[in-house]
Amino acid sequence: MTSATYTVKGMTCGHCVSSVKEEVSEVAGVSSVEVDLASGLLTVESEGPIDAADIRGAVEEAGYELVTK
Repeated sequence: MTSATYTVKGMTCGHCVSSVKEEVSEVAGVSSVEVDLASGLLTVESEGPIDAADIRGAVEEAGYELVTK
């Protein structure tokens, strides 16, 4: 099991959280998605490594921005 944490910018409500969770859940290999609205943290669990570009694409599809560290 692999876990990765990202920061999402632009979420303001529960609907935002749902949108991000829904899009990221559709990325191949993702087994679990947790989003914390207050901190903007997105935690993705998967069976193996997931390309960060795939996560970025899903977050952008939901209408938000992945903050680059």
